[in-house]
Amino acid sequence: MLSELSNILKITELRQKIIFTLVMFLVFRLGTHIPVPGVNAAVIEQLFTSGNLFGLLDMFSGGALSKFSIFAMSITPYINASIIMQLLTVVVPKFEQWAKEGEEGRKKITQITRYGTVGLGFIQAIGMAFGLKVAIINPSFGNVLIIALTLTAGTTFLMWLGEQITERGIGNGISLIIFAGIVSRLPDGIFTIFEYVKAGTINIFNVFLFLIIAVAMIVFVIMIQQGQRRIPVQYAKRVVGRKMYGGNSTHIPLKVNQAGVIPIIFASSVLMFPVTIAQFVDIAWVKTVAGWFAWGTPLQTALYALLIIFFTYFYTAVTMNISDMADNMKKHGGFIPGIRPGKPTADYLDRVMTRITLAGSIFLAIIAILPNFVGAVTNLQGVYFGGTALLIVVGVALDTMKQVEALVLMRHYQGFMK
Repeated sequence: MLSELSNILKITELRQKIIFTLVMFLVFRLGTHIPVPGVNAAVIEQLFTSGNLFGLLDMFSGGALSKFSIFAMSITPYINASIIMQLLTVVVPKFEQWAKEGEEGRKKITQITRYGTVGLGFIQAIGMAFGLKVAIINPSFGNVLIIALTLTAGTTFLMWLGEQITERGIGNGISLIIFAGIVSRLPDGIFTIFEYVKAGTINIFNVFLFLIIAVAMIVFVIMIQQGQRRIPVQYAKRVVGRKMYGGNSTHIPLKVNQAGVIPIIFASSVLMFPVTIAQFVDIAWVKTVAGWFAWGTPLQTALYALLIIFFTYFYTAVTMNISDMADNMKKHGGFIPGIRPGKPTADYLDRVMTRITLAGSIFLAIIAILPNFVGAVTNLQGVYFGGTALLIVVGVALDTMKQVEALVLMRHYQGFMK
């Protein structure tokens, strides 16, 4: 393995891409320590308790939100804008047409996504500045506006940074920025475990049990993330002039987890909304209702799992057009053996997709709620492992490794992934 890694670093282009990506990571981490002017960071840190929406956002930002730095909003507005554009592509005919135009169409969609990121970022920054007014030293309109513009500029810079990594580095830049933010919290988790052992709160057996569960979860996530149902497709032979086309066999890879991490983000946002609102409202019944939705309560856990299953089906149905898939197969002379082209093919694909989506949605629900049980079993409270963070880290790592493998295979007969 070491020799294969050394061979990778011998490829000049790949070495330059890796170095550029690491330098961009360094810029990102430096930015998380640059504070927004006019804010009392000590007041902000008191709001970050486990089980609210701030904790989830702070995980994505790599701790920048709890420090209220210029990258406090992280790349979240870009993710929201991308999801909205992806949903609008299915609804708005013009966007759907652009999506089918290839590279030029994708450039137009990307440009609108950038504008959407700035707009959503500014709205979110205004809301964040007014919501956290208690932490602003001088909460005048001018100071609130400056804070909002600073946060928006930080998000815009991160968006540009991600695009530079995608273009000149290795992997998807936006995903890698989120990946870097999550991984940067790993040393804090290790230090917390060390402090627990030192204080006698837990013993070595608890740590060993936690490591076993962690490794098992990672293996489980990799298996499901890579899992797919391959639908065989046969293309009929066609004679055009003196040449014969078609006659080959291929397959349609239907992923078990087609929706990725999006359902967990949607479900978390919905359930954390009452808890977050209760922090700014001093009404008894509001705080009582918010207590029902506190992280780890039976009601919250059950609703969390059900919402994840619902959003998995919803997002898969919106982003996958089974009818277009069947029509494109029919146009190019393709058919599934034993299934008639057209509507029967669409019905068959829809039936298969519904079944494997059930497995994918249950998998997402288990991964999301498992940290509650891990903390109870190992007595490791305050060490977050699982759910959104694990899916993002494993997914981005696999995608980046595939891109590195593709670059290596362009220059060698054998890659580094066995």
